[in-house]
Amino acid sequence: MLEQAFYQVKGVLLSERIPPWAEVDAYTRLEFVGSKADRPYGSFARGRPERVAEPGPPPGRERERIGTVVRRALPWGAALAAPALIAAIALAPVPAPVEARPSPTPIPAISEVYAKVAPSVVQIRSTKADGTTVDIGSGVVIDDAGDILTALHVIQNARDLSVVFADGTQSRAVIIAELAQNDIAAVRALNPSPLLVAATLGDPSRVRVGDDAIVVGNPYALTRSLSTGVVSGLNRSVQASGQGRSLSGLIQFDAAVNPGSSGGPLLNRDGDVVGIVTGLVNPTGSPAFSGIGFAVTIDTASAALGLPPE
Repeated sequence: MLEQAFYQVKGVLLSERIPPWAEVDAYTRLEFVGSKADRPYGSFARGRPERVAEPGPPPGRERERIGTVVRRALPWGAALAAPALIAAIALAPVPAPVEARPSPTPIPAISEVYAKVAPSVVQIRSTKADGTTVDIGSGVVIDDAGDILTALHVIQNARDLSVVFADGTQSRAVIIAELAQNDIAAVRALNPSPLLVAATLGDPSRVRVGDDAIVVGNPYALTRSLSTGVVSGLNRSVQASGQGRSLSGLIQFDAAVNPGSSGGPLLNRDGDVVGIVTGLVNPTGSPAFSGIGFAVTIDTASAALGLPPE
């Protein structure tokens, strides 16, 4: 009986019949072991085999040895470092205390200035012979007694004066003082409002050109109207219209004023009264505002009542 055998020689398959004279055991399997030359290129490792590293000491023992050294060195390190640390702390410069600087006071908004002074501004009215009343100007309350500063030319020819406070209270008023050379008058309400609010008087010597100029008055009977601008000049002198006299030491400003504004307060940005509006200048002769207004300083105006500014 012929058996089929396969040989692999240099990658080529060959088949040959086993010679009939070859004895083959029925329980023997023929195996052919190829050499390196019979294996495909690249299927076996090249070069010299790598050396196997000699086993070192277990890592646990090394860590124990390092830990022991560190524990023994810690007390000595602490003993050596402590004096150096104490010396460094002792020689460290003590920082100088920081001077506390007050933060600048925020500038109030115009709306806050208006809210502060508007309750102190009054309308001044005059009663005619026929019993009708007309709005003739403005004024500002300066004390708790209900005394009011205004411009003299506002009430000079008026008959039976009355004032209307911010809360609507109306009261008769009388003239209690006049400063003709400064166009200033003081009137007193006979029945002042129970909600009377006196304005704060400022220091006109601190006013500078370019400062805010704020005016509250009753132009054309428009009650407690606000206008703003800047201080345009100081220590001005003008001829008082229709009064035959000149006024000096005035504050010039460009906040709008019109008929009915006279006698109202000129304010700084803090809401303090620094002047009493006395008039305006218009080259055309019209009483309408043309950009130049004037105010008597509050220290001069308050002299009518012997009240120096606070």
